[in-house]
Amino acid sequence: MSEPDRRPTPASSVESGEESGQDTPSNSTEPEPTGLREQLEAVLMVVDEPVTVAQLAQATEVEPAQVGTVLSVLADDYDGLSGRPRRGFELRELAGGWRIYSRPAHADVVERFVVEGQTARLTQAALETLAVVAYLQPVTRSRVAGIRGVNSDSVMRTLASRGLVTEAGTDPHTGAVLYRTTGYLLETLGVGSLDELPKLSEHLPGLGDLAALAETDEGFRG
Repeated sequence: MSEPDRRPTPASSVESGEESGQDTPSNSTEPEPTGLREQLEAVLMVVDEPVTVAQLAQATEVEPAQVGTVLSVLADDYDGLSGRPRRGFELRELAGGWRIYSRPAHADVVERFVVEGQTARLTQAALETLAVVAYLQPVTRSRVAGIRGVNSDSVMRTLASRGLVTEAGTDPHTGAVLYRTTGYLLETLGVGSLDELPKLSEHLPGLGDLAALAETDEGFRG
């Protein structure tokens, strides 16, 4: 009975197999686009409702699959699964979209901050924005921004968090969210109705004819 052949396999045969790619696992993971994480975080910080992967892909001009992968990476990073400390906020996938939320574990701190913030005085930007909403309501945020000449998203969120403005349906032409003032504002001002509000020109010089200006400029729509 003959012994099995234990001669070493020629190196050329191994090299040949590697070159041919036979039984060689592929490592074709597509690299993450430069700056994608920062771009996604920038968008997620300003959205008011969950945003879909498709919307984020369109905004960043990156394939949806890559966007979805990076979103999962960010969520794990915020949860402390990447070896770094857990953050005070989290990235959640809800209602078919993604959005950043403060962690429920810190709800008491957030609530205390918001409640105590009600007593803080409004900034000039907030007063201007509130005046535009009060005199032109219902009005969209983009219309407010067009009149003031600056982005008013953060100011509108502040006013909404203080209960001074609230959503009032959507614009029939654009579908954008409309805003109006609340009864709390009237109570705070000590007036019974919007008709009792003072003339706008007395407080915001140059914007006394604001309503007429907005009606004649189609650019304020939406």
